[in-house]
Amino acid sequence: MVVDDDRNTVKLLKTLLELDGFDVSIEPLGANVILSAEKVHPDIFLMDYHLADMDGVDVIRELRKHPDFAKTPIVMTSGLDVSDEAMAAGANKFIVKPFEPGDLPILFNSLIAQS
Repeated sequence: MVVDDDRNTVKLLKTLLELDGFDVSIEPLGANVILSAEKVHPDIFLMDYHLADMDGVDVIRELRKHPDFAKTPIVMTSGLDVSDEAMAAGANKFIVKPFEPGDLPILFNSLIAQS
């Protein structure tokens, strides 16, 4: 599940990840992530730090409290190096933007295999 409110970023990531065989669901609002995730049960979350309605680290904390998603891999992204905050909240990996979208499938498959 891609959690990001930037339409251009989401469109690009969705296209590239689908070409690599991933089923991609999108949620632009942090407040809706749990409800959306309960419907699709994603294997991994790609979470932006800055969302329109809340910080992604708050979403990570909520996901980690939820029994269905406590161990689901979460990759957080941001243009700022907030890696310490992201990892403390429960992210499995932090990536500084801009990043190479083509690197995501290998990272995702690795994290999914470890979970």
